[in-house]
Amino acid sequence: MSALHAFPGGLCLPANKERSTALPIQQAPLAQRYIVPLGQHIGAPARPCVEVGQAVLKGQTIALPDGTVSAALHAPTSGTVVAIGAHPYPHASGLPAPAIVIASDGLERWTELHPCPDFRAESPLALLERIRAAGIGGLGGAGFPTAAKLAARPAEKIHTLVVNGAECEPYISADDLLMRERATQVLGGIDILVQILRPEEVLVGIEDDKPEAIAALSAALGERPYRIVALPTRYPSGGERQLIQLLTGREVPADGLPADIGILCQNVGTLAAVHDAVVLGRPLISRITTLAGGALERPMNVEALIGTPVHELLAFAGLAEGRLERVLMGGPMMGFALPDLSVPLIKTCNCLLAGDATELPEPVPAMPCIRCGDCAQVCPVSLLPQQLHFFALGDEHEQLLAHNLFDCIECGACAYVCPSSIPLVQYYRASKAEIREQRQKLLKAEQSRERFEQRQARLRRDESAGPQNAPNAPRRPRGRAPPGRARGSRPATAVDQCRRRSSGPGRASRPVAAAND
Repeated sequence: MSALHAFPGGLCLPANKERSTALPIQQAPLAQRYIVPLGQHIGAPARPCVEVGQAVLKGQTIALPDGTVSAALHAPTSGTVVAIGAHPYPHASGLPAPAIVIASDGLERWTELHPCPDFRAESPLALLERIRAAGIGGLGGAGFPTAAKLAARPAEKIHTLVVNGAECEPYISADDLLMRERATQVLGGIDILVQILRPEEVLVGIEDDKPEAIAALSAALGERPYRIVALPTRYPSGGERQLIQLLTGREVPADGLPADIGILCQNVGTLAAVHDAVVLGRPLISRITTLAGGALERPMNVEALIGTPVHELLAFAGLAEGRLERVLMGGPMMGFALPDLSVPLIKTCNCLLAGDATELPEPVPAMPCIRCGDCAQVCPVSLLPQQLHFFALGDEHEQLLAHNLFDCIECGACAYVCPSSIPLVQYYRASKAEIREQRQKLLKAEQSRERFEQRQARLRRDESAGPQNAPNAPRRPRGRAPPGRARGSRPATAVDQCRRRSSGPGRASRPVAAAND
């Protein structure tokens, strides 16, 4: 069936997916070293549970989740841990991040797996624990730990499970090929989430420019009561809130989550990983990634191990360095330029775009805003991008919040149509970061104030309790050093005094008597 609802704004963009979908999914060759960053997901970075020099097996846990919103990490291959420390990380900031580096032994020896083919006999909590132990996070780009997302609103009944197969951004075709070739895994992942959530309805949204994927899922559907919905090809229909609005006609509250209105959304790649984790017992150590762009001789979709250096994947696709302008992680609308091709493939990377000068030209200088309103026409969240830009230039944070800055999904539609070539999304990202930092400082200041007030209250209670609770020795005024010790020097401890008594000239060492003897 076709979608019955719409979202505001949006763009019709050239797909540029024909070259990368011409081949079936390829397997990337084994690398010599794998760099596994500890923070590949939203939330706290994982905690290493291995040491340098330790031998590891493929699929072995190498880092544990640090809290509820975190994700475990596993060895992508068998080998030896050769380093744990800072390494170039795929992020727009270009800053390094902690990672575990594994030298492959080339043997691909697996750790012991614990498959669960009869998952319907398991309780929802047991299935959630399997998903959590497998280190699965959202593979559509956000990277929110899947187990935490499934349990985010335990008091809310999930009545609709939305499956995101839209994949609306140009060049990216990883989900398209996944649905074509591994439809049974995607549907198996849906079955597992249905077992956990017990929703009343399952809606699978796929853009109508993917007829092969729609046909493959429809053929594998069997007697399942899931509805596959063909969506109009319009960017950004793959955004979580936009997809929910397309399929259900309901809007997610600005400060809320889909679970607040009884809906949960999962990407098809995440669902395939859930199937592999539960039914096969395999942790998330690989993903399908699109290798595209005019600087590649053989664009393709490749299944690569997490931690594979980006330059090795591009070389596998026939990188022509003479034509390379720059490499984006992600698509041309929401991706970011990689400062270093030694960075690793991470769980959230769905595309590496090696563009030439035609595809990724140098940005032209920005001109002043002419108030044409084109940006507002295409905004899928019904914001006023030109006003947000004006307030961002003046650091007017209160006005930015009043105009719903944090509702912006950073899709880039406004910047795409801007006749003045203003990099609007960059301004929004910078303003969001400033506001978050300001909030963090205020939070720390509030916590310090509370600690100070609690201490003052304790002191007042001690004073009002009377002299019977006061310490025996009078309190020395702050700032005055005791006799025999210079101000700023370390006070002598009991151990120091014992050492002086026992090591003086002509004095034999003897045991010090216990205090209560």
